[in-house]
Amino acid sequence: MELSKFVKQKRTAAKLTQPELAEKAGVGLRFLRELEQGKETLRLDKVNQVLKLFGYKVGAVQLIVAEDEKG
Repeated sequence: MELSKFVKQKRTAAKLTQPELAEKAGVGLRFLRELEQGKETLRLDKVNQVLKLFGYKVGAVQLIVAEDEKG
């Protein structure tokens, strides 16, 4: 699952608005909106501030490459 969808799903499950989650996480509303919209360049420390509220943090995930994409 993409990070943007994950955060939005967790926020809606917690019945929080974007402004409420931004305040609880200590990040700006603009940052949270960009996170949920899938902006590709975001500060990891701030992403982790948001994820921490749901018991998560950013980590490495192994990519699965299709056989035809291997060189």
